[in-house]
Amino acid sequence: MTVDSSMSSGYCSLEEELEDCFFTAKTTFFRNVQSKHPWKNDCKPAEEPRSPPTLQEIKQKIDSYNTREKNCLGMKLSEDGTYTGFIKVHLKLRRPVTVPAGIRPPSIYDAIKEVDLAATTDKRTSFYLPLDAIKQLHISSTTTVSEVIQGLLKKFMVVDNPQKFALFKRIHKDGQVFFQKLSVADCPLYLRLLAGPDTDVLSFVLKENETGEVEWDAFSIPELQNFLTILEKEEQDKIQQVQKKYDKFRQKLEEALRESQGKPA
Repeated sequence: MTVDSSMSSGYCSLEEELEDCFFTAKTTFFRNVQSKHPWKNDCKPAEEPRSPPTLQEIKQKIDSYNTREKNCLGMKLSEDGTYTGFIKVHLKLRRPVTVPAGIRPPSIYDAIKEVDLAATTDKRTSFYLPLDAIKQLHISSTTTVSEVIQGLLKKFMVVDNPQKFALFKRIHKDGQVFFQKLSVADCPLYLRLLAGPDTDVLSFVLKENETGEVEWDAFSIPELQNFLTILEKEEQDKIQQVQKKYDKFRQKLEEALRESQGKPA
């Protein structure tokens, strides 16, 4: 599995010859209790299992897919019936991730030799990945969701437990958006083939593996300390916003009083 990157802001690709860019959080790591548009988070019912397609059916689907793919990111069929292609994964992580502290980005040599830089230090730090970052992955038809998640974490040198994350498929249907959590054994490239190349019809999203209540025991002490720091900063920001709001009200009231006192009875 190979990885390419495309993102709006906040993180430099580890494949580029650039310094790593880390950004602080702009949003809280807590989810809103109630969404303004609840339907966007509705889960689509699980689909019935499909029978495995024949080699001829796969070939026909790949030919149809490639005729509609406009970005030279077509799929390629092998003699053994497997095939390779590209998927894009949107990263929508609202909590900080844990990475090794004080190490350089992996070089081409490290990638070839599969050097695990995260294992070279015990120091850890936490930071936020930018929302709406996109990673493009070159995978095979046998690559599972579990392998996709592990590959993404390895690419960003994230040392958190992969079970903290889940891959969702985002479906647009009848003007609504549905998210469905994928099984770790699902094969994303097969889903991409069935849906076609249009990412408005189907796209993949990496999110936290929400199980209801936050399992605080799953976080390390540095992560919890980082959460407290973020909460304190957000608290101070909210206090300043409220103070500015009422300072403006007070200023307008005082101006109105001065104007009324200056008028003749």
